[in-house]
Amino acid sequence: MSSDARTLLTIFLKHDQSNNLDMIQSKLKASQWWDRFPPEGVEVVSWTVAMGFGQIVTLRVPVELIPVVNVELERSAWGVFTTECFPTYDFVPVRQRIKERVENGGQ
Repeated sequence: MSSDARTLLTIFLKHDQSNNLDMIQSKLKASQWWDRFPPEGVEVVSWTVAMGFGQIVTLRVPVELIPVVNVELERSAWGVFTTECFPTYDFVPVRQRIKERVENGGQ
């Protein structure tokens, strides 16, 4: 695999609702969340707040940095969020190809 290989990684950061916002911010500050995440070399593609749920972060990650992202989540997000990570991809160009194929009589 080439050293420039990247993947999208979508992370669900579910709020621990036993903590209020002040407690969450205090824990994030103590764990240096804002300085440590995402790690150097990782690009934020999107970062969305979903009310009542938490945050949804999509990162563009060099494949060799996936373990670093994992460690930073364990180090600075746990205790504030429960985390779920999913490799993802941009479906927009795929959808466009399918739409064009269907418009031309294909499946």
